[in-house]
Amino acid sequence: MQTDMARPAAVLPSGSRSEIRGPARRGSRHPARYRANPLPALVLLLFVVFFVLPVLWLLLAATKTDDQLVHNNPLSFGSFHALRANWNALTAYQGDAIFLWLRNSAVYSSLALVITLCVAVPAGYALAMTEFRGRRTLLVATLVVMLMPNATLVVPLFLEVNAVHLIGSMWSIIIPYAFYPFGVYLTYIYFSTALPRELLDAARLDGCSEFGVFRRVALPLAAPVVALVGFFSFVANWTNYYLPYVMLPQSDQFPIQVGLGTLLDSVPQFNPTASTLQVERPELALATLLAIVPVLVVFLFSQRFLVAGMLAGATKN
Repeated sequence: MQTDMARPAAVLPSGSRSEIRGPARRGSRHPARYRANPLPALVLLLFVVFFVLPVLWLLLAATKTDDQLVHNNPLSFGSFHALRANWNALTAYQGDAIFLWLRNSAVYSSLALVITLCVAVPAGYALAMTEFRGRRTLLVATLVVMLMPNATLVVPLFLEVNAVHLIGSMWSIIIPYAFYPFGVYLTYIYFSTALPRELLDAARLDGCSEFGVFRRVALPLAAPVVALVGFFSFVANWTNYYLPYVMLPQSDQFPIQVGLGTLLDSVPQFNPTASTLQVERPELALATLLAIVPVLVVFLFSQRFLVAGMLAGATKN
């Protein structure tokens, strides 16, 4: 019986062997090339143009004279002599009014911040943990007020404050600042999504009252979101302009934002009818930097808590 024998492999010339193997390896030797996506670079460039360059210009403007600010390179450094001259002129405006405005802003924002934390955090906890009639309506109202621009609330707030005869006092600024709808809604989201209910139930079984559960268990766990609410509240209070402008009639009561408006009105290039107490543009830039510094310092010292607060509630339980 004839059996099939394995046929020996054919011996090919070296040239033919390379021609056969060449196409099989061509894909591995030359991997596919992908085009780089230009969108991230474009977004970064726009960010630099619209955010970084104005801040850099503001820093350098405070080191120049008014003539250098107009005719020199916008991104060039002036001199420390010009910076000192601008500082002396700014601090001499209306008898150190810039420091008075900064102090007023610090007082208004700090007192409003304390009241905000004492009101917003318990309110958010109550909305998240309790069921009562009108709860959904209250949540919707809080969300609607939170989304409304601050300028739209100035006239109603003025009428309310005027009804209780607080116009012209610091409480006409602090009390409207203190009730912060965004803080209430933010703490409500945190307590409803990120706080384990089992811990609260265990505390109740151990004999804690509802206030004890909030103070001993919920509040320590909510430290990141409390810091986040505090930072946003401080920044919103510090940068508010319309409400103090309407409520406070005297210059010595102004916060720094309204004070900057006063300085702007005293710059002849922006206001041809400026008074004899004129302010140069580099001095205005320096005053703007002084208004930014407190917020920047608060951010630098609280950024660790801010990151934790922004991530709070990202996962449930």
